[in-house]
Amino acid sequence: MLIRNASLPGSPHTDVRWRGGRIVECATGLRPLPGEDDLDARGGWLLPGLHDHHIHLRALAAQAGSVPVGPPGVRDATEFAAALRRADAELPAGQWIRGVGYHESVAGPLDRAVLDHLVPDRPVRIQHRSGALWVLNSRGCQETGANACALAGVERDPHGAANGRLWRLDSWLGTRVRATTADPALISARAAAAGVTGYTDATPGLSQDDVEALGEAVAAGTIRQRVHCMAPPGVTDPGQPRFSLGPTKILLDDTTLPPLPEFVALVRAAHLAGRPVAVHCVTRVQLILTIAAIDEAGVLAGDRIEHGAMVPADSMEWLRINGIPVITQPHFPVERAEQYAREVAAEDRCDLWRLGSLQAAGVGVAAGTDAPFGDPDPWRVVRAAIQREPGPERLSPAAALALFAGHPARPSVPRGIAAGEVADLTLLRVPPQEVTVPDRDLVAATIVDGTPVHVAIG
Repeated sequence: MLIRNASLPGSPHTDVRWRGGRIVECATGLRPLPGEDDLDARGGWLLPGLHDHHIHLRALAAQAGSVPVGPPGVRDATEFAAALRRADAELPAGQWIRGVGYHESVAGPLDRAVLDHLVPDRPVRIQHRSGALWVLNSRGCQETGANACALAGVERDPHGAANGRLWRLDSWLGTRVRATTADPALISARAAAAGVTGYTDATPGLSQDDVEALGEAVAAGTIRQRVHCMAPPGVTDPGQPRFSLGPTKILLDDTTLPPLPEFVALVRAAHLAGRPVAVHCVTRVQLILTIAAIDEAGVLAGDRIEHGAMVPADSMEWLRINGIPVITQPHFPVERAEQYAREVAAEDRCDLWRLGSLQAAGVGVAAGTDAPFGDPDPWRVVRAAIQREPGPERLSPAAALALFAGHPARPSVPRGIAAGEVADLTLLRVPPQEVTVPDRDLVAATIVDGTPVHVAIG
């Protein structure tokens, strides 16, 4: 296939040809070969395809059958109660209510008693916006066996009874609740229309069966994008096209931080298996502990920091020297502005969701949406990056788009448009100088592994 008359900033060329999933020629004035499809870009900006470097695909697909119960759509206890009772009235008898996006600013901390008061007669599970917590009502606890579960993540009241709050027990809960009929093909199609050519799935603790199923969905074309999947060291690559295994995800929570020797052992085990680590860091103490653990275990190429919600200035030199990128979510300061205004001290806000200052310090930076815990539209992320208040964190449109242009395994290393590169491409309708307000409506075509998966121009 051939794209003609495109704008490629930094290149004298306007035409790009690919064959077998790889770019084979970049030049100006190319003409279609016999039997070759071609697309006139009409001066549009041709980019390396947008790769979402942090997403949770199964949770995003499941969200289609869920009830939003958090800000901005649901803001107080009255609206929360109304959302649950509306779902209770509309759903078939016995079907679970699955609420997502909850935050304590809506109706305070939840437990089974609070949910029983609202919906006593059908099972309910509510996911916190952080993704770390599920809360079940009594019917939900009964159906899942949470009352008798001895796992550490089951929170208990002073009498030793399960109070419905389950911490980091997604996999356990998933084996005890009927699977949803979520369609990943719909998620994939929407992403293709937004120019997304690849994902890094950051779901922690995936089993071999989970990874096999994800690989099969990619191979079958249910998921059209390329998928780079985080997984524990013992999980093996299913060997499907457009699918690869990535780093091992390590989750940290301030209330259950591992002792340093235990953390070091986790990092070393992943490294011995040839797998880098991707460490979830949303607080200052989590980042400091991670630095100490990687210092002792040693750095492996591909080690990375997920989120980097709080990055003290004195840690940036360590990140730069060790070549460890931060995979961040620039839209969270927008989506969660009210929360941060309440919960983050004024003197700490300079460290909150750094962006431009990381790049200026020589730290590699890439972006992911963290969907469904953030909005899945990468263009919202780009807009948030260029519309930050004037100062060191704001990026230009080109720099913001480059956050999604990294290699899956090297997210802060930009992919190019040149012979030999994979033909994952996003074509915009307009040239770079006309991209003033980046938006998904600008996407004219999306190419994955040389195959058009979305075309909106003739």
